[in-house]
Amino acid sequence: MKLEEFNYDLPRELIAQHPAACRDQSRLLHVSLDQDQLEDRVFCDVINYLNPGDVLVLNETKVIPARIMGRRAGGGKAEIFLLDRLDGDNWKVLARPGRKIRIGDVIAFDDPDIKAEIIGNGEEGVKTVVFHYTGIWEEHLDRIGTVPLPPYIKEYDGDPDRYQTVYASLPGSVAAPTAGLHFTDELLKAIEEKGIAIAKVNLKVGLGTFRPVEAENIEDHKMHEEYYEVSSESAALINSRREAGGRVIAVGTTSTRTLETVADKNGHMTAAAGWTNSYIYPGYHFKIVDGLITNFHLPKSSLLMLVSALAGKNKIFNAYEHAIAEKYRFFSFGDAMLIL
Repeated sequence: MKLEEFNYDLPRELIAQHPAACRDQSRLLHVSLDQDQLEDRVFCDVINYLNPGDVLVLNETKVIPARIMGRRAGGGKAEIFLLDRLDGDNWKVLARPGRKIRIGDVIAFDDPDIKAEIIGNGEEGVKTVVFHYTGIWEEHLDRIGTVPLPPYIKEYDGDPDRYQTVYASLPGSVAAPTAGLHFTDELLKAIEEKGIAIAKVNLKVGLGTFRPVEAENIEDHKMHEEYYEVSSESAALINSRREAGGRVIAVGTTSTRTLETVADKNGHMTAAAGWTNSYIYPGYHFKIVDGLITNFHLPKSSLLMLVSALAGKNKIFNAYEHAIAEKYRFFSFGDAMLIL
């Protein structure tokens, strides 16, 4: 399939610059998998589409303050964007200005007790750095780093916790699993009280999730690897609900990719941890995911291809056309879709 098939025109004013005033009061577009039907709802209505016996799967990753501003030895500005922790204090990063930052360079920060040394070069501007510091790494990072917002969010200066899910607990991501931003503790409690199980997985959102697709033929795109973990408890819970006839509903594309990575051909889950470069596009046969809660995604993105694989490209693009006409809010701080 051609990349251009996943393009669409979006009015700039529909790119959400702020989250909804109340998380669960954002809008929800229900896209039926069984019928050609679209329903305009409020996000808290999602509970009405979930049945006792279903299992809702959340990505409990937490965004770290991954953007760090510093200074090169010559005095010029430098930006370090953390991608993946390797071993010890070694990290894969994006560094700007990339052409001026070379192996052996040392980056200083406002915190004098920590420095970054460039020790390696990788593909597409990725570099390896080692951080030298005294004390506790997380405390230094909290002082010198900021939570990175996507580049299309240009106006938000509010509470950075609104770019975290209420259930975020495992630090390591450089972007939020944004479908989960719509949930409140109260809504999750009501969902459990209805008899829907909640299972948690962890995928550290990195370059693989937000890297743009540039290959003319989408089959030629290569995803960067991202780290995932599924506990034995979560695997057992998902298996038991599924075996009893419940549906597996993923919250977000990151949860979807984790589930589809770990499940065997029969949809059975086992505890697992590792790296995935799972790339899901139309033609993919889903092994375990029955439904998906997700936001509206960028044109030509791998995320748009994933939702098109689940619901069908025509159905998704009809839904996007409807959402634009109805002035839904798009992207990370925007409204949500339920594909079920």
